[in-house]
This record gives sequence, structure tokens and C-alpha cells, in this order.
Amino acid sequence: MTTPYHILGDPLAPILIIADHASNHVPDDIDLGLPPELMHEHVALDIGVAEVAALLVERGGICAILGGVSRLVIDYNREPDAAGLVPVHSDGHHIEGNTVADVADRLARFYDPYHAKVAELAAQSHRPFILSLHSFTPSLRSKPEEARPWEIGILYNQDDRGARMAIPLLEAAGLIVGEQEPYSGKLLNASMNRHAEAHGRPYLGVEMRQDISGDPAGQRRYADILRPVLEACRNGLA
Repeated sequence: MTTPYHILGDPLAPILIIADHASNHVPDDIDLGLPPELMHEHVALDIGVAEVAALLVERGGICAILGGVSRLVIDYNREPDAAGLVPVHSDGHHIEGNTVADVADRLARFYDPYHAKVAELAAQSHRPFILSLHSFTPSLRSKPEEARPWEIGILYNQDDRGARMAIPLLEAAGLIVGEQEPYSGKLLNASMNRHAEAHGRPYLGVEMRQDISGDPAGQRRYADILRPVLEACRNGLA
């Protein structure tokens, strides 16, 4: 049975990781019309996010909620009425099966339960800090000439408290940091707008580069760097 999310760690932990695109799972009753190998690429999931989240949770004091279906089934990091909620095109690929998708059914089965659980976890009074965890490609298939040199991107919309604290710490740890890269959180920040900014909850929006987050050594590197940064943000903004 497909579940809309998975929970790692102690739900009462003081830091919450939200990983909208952690899974490439497609339920048996949904046919996207795509070759199986494409489901292991970035169009289907944020590569390395589930592994980095698990490493962070293992160290204690963190809970993570991982999206349980592929972003090609339904994109949890979109508004419920957004055009790309159930994508028909993604980085040059046509998702034929989504041209006839029952969007209302996918909202009811996956999107609504996922966001209800995120809201429940985020609303707990002891929760002082949220990490939104995503990953990005070094370049897009549709725009191969546009290199993305940043090793980590920090995104935000109106609330930049977490970003202002984290950026110098990440740079001091040796990462090439892109502020509002590879895209701006002012343009795409749906989950954090809903669960953090709308409630005044401090958060950090992170994008990891997939040629680093895609292997175990890179995943450990991100976890090792992010853990003290999260602690500093939690302590400074709680």
C-alpha cells in the first residue's frame, strides 16, 4: 500500500526536516507512461535527500517527514491549484500518463494527507526550527549550457532569518553557497510559505547539488556540515 509520507525519528524532536521530493515511488494503479530508468533521475525525485535526512535523524534531536510518492505523481511543493501540481512536462520530458490524471483523486490520496501531517508536526509548540531539504542538478537537460556551480543553495521568500544565520556558517565550512540559487524562493517556496512563513516559524530552505548528494561520501559531507548549522539556527532563533 502506498503511503503519502514516511516519518523518521522522534516526532517530538526540536528540529523538523520536510523533504517533499524524497521518493520516486509510483503507485501500482498510476501509469505515467515513462521508461523505468527515468524514475531514477532528478525529474522523479530529489536525489540524495532521503539519505541525508536519514543521516541527520540518526544523530538525534531531529524528526523528518519524507514525501512518499514521486513528484511526477503529484508535486508536494506546489500550491494545490498550481499548473505544475501534476506535471505534464518536466525538463524536456513529456509525462503522457498525466495528461489524463485524476487530479482530485491524487490530492485526496497523497497531497492533502501529506500536508495535514506536516502541519501537525510543525505546529507542535516545542518545535523551534524547520529544514526544507531539496536537491538540484549541476545543469538542466533542457539548458545544458547553464552551469550551476553552487554546492548548496539557500532559499527563502519573505523570512530570511534562517538564511542570514546559515549562509556564513556554510561558507566557513567550505561550501560554495548560492543565495536564492538555483532559483529564488520568492518564486517557488510553497511548502515553506504554508508551514513556516504563514505561521512565523523560522526555517532554512536548502538545495544540495546532486553530483555531491548522489553518493554516500557526499551525503555524509552534507550531513556533517548541516547538523551544526541547524543547531546554531535553532539556538539562535528559538
